[in-house]
Amino acid sequence: MKIEIPRDDLLGALSIVAGVVERRQTLPILANVLLETDGETLRLATTDLELAISTQVGAAAIPEPGAVTVPARKLMDLCRSLREGAQVSVRTERERCVVASGRTRFTLSTLPAADFPSIAAEEGMASLSLASMQLRRLLDKTAFAMAQQDVRYYLNGVLLELAGTELVAVATDGHRLSRFSVALDTGSEADEQNRQMILPAKTVAELRRLLADDDTQLRFSWGERSVVAAFGETVLSSKLVDGKYPEYQRVIPKGLPRRAVVDRDLVRTALQRAAILSNEKYKGVRINFDDGTLGLQAQNPEQEVAEDEVEADYAGDAVSIGFNVGYLVDALQAIDAGQVEVVFQDADSSSIWRGLDCERETFVVMPMRL
Repeated sequence: MKIEIPRDDLLGALSIVAGVVERRQTLPILANVLLETDGETLRLATTDLELAISTQVGAAAIPEPGAVTVPARKLMDLCRSLREGAQVSVRTERERCVVASGRTRFTLSTLPAADFPSIAAEEGMASLSLASMQLRRLLDKTAFAMAQQDVRYYLNGVLLELAGTELVAVATDGHRLSRFSVALDTGSEADEQNRQMILPAKTVAELRRLLADDDTQLRFSWGERSVVAAFGETVLSSKLVDGKYPEYQRVIPKGLPRRAVVDRDLVRTALQRAAILSNEKYKGVRINFDDGTLGLQAQNPEQEVAEDEVEADYAGDAVSIGFNVGYLVDALQAIDAGQVEVVFQDADSSSIWRGLDCERETFVVMPMRL
């Protein structure tokens, strides 16, 4: 195999696929990137057996087609070390790969391309088209509430639910829940194929990294065990979490009698200030809803106290609720609206936080005893 390619094009393609490669691997070939040519395009692919990403580069000159795998991170670091605009030559010599640019030459070890694993495509996968920004928005609004290494493995990911003409994302760690939905085209192929799928945390992270925040069309396909997202020249394939997600609708409280509206930035910065003196282990903050105000109080075992107050559109009875300050800050950072609506009942019940008039988003936070 021999290819000639601009350094910037090769580095750009490597940056797309290299996120899958872990520092520590059970199989040596999983640390490698597959370089494969058909005479017209260069294809790069990586996998960890659960997730695979591939992309194509059409700007390469390919005198000798072929395929080989080389260490992914080493190749990317070598490309970074070359000057911008440089031309790079990649060729195989016996069982080695030579990467050269000008007077610079690197020789890398290789493993056979025939041994590179792939995620088998399922037959009869359903699919739909949506804008790249729609899927990214779904994940950005919910991923922060995922569990981290929970024994309830099905919580270590984001639930995607196809419900008629809506695509819904849900994440929870048992103490908080985030839900967000986007409307699909009424002509979507998925309109009558409602189902749920759980995307693993690593897949969620890679999609958030790769998806553009624009109207680029994305082809999203799913089966019983895997999903495929194709956008531009890039294809991401992932296995799904094998499990049943809890009935999250039961966690979302309904008919809450009290409502307050506050400025998002004011309450977020006040919470961040209060967090400085909160208990480092429990991160508790007391929120006091009173006539026209939202008060905050936090203290730690050293008896240090933080108190703050912001204006609020609230005219009900005084209510005091304890929260994990980190959970509230995360939810507020996911809200885009300038005003935040809080609906609640009492100190022992979960409350709902969302942007004012943003019915598609729901952030449920459980109270904590302080």
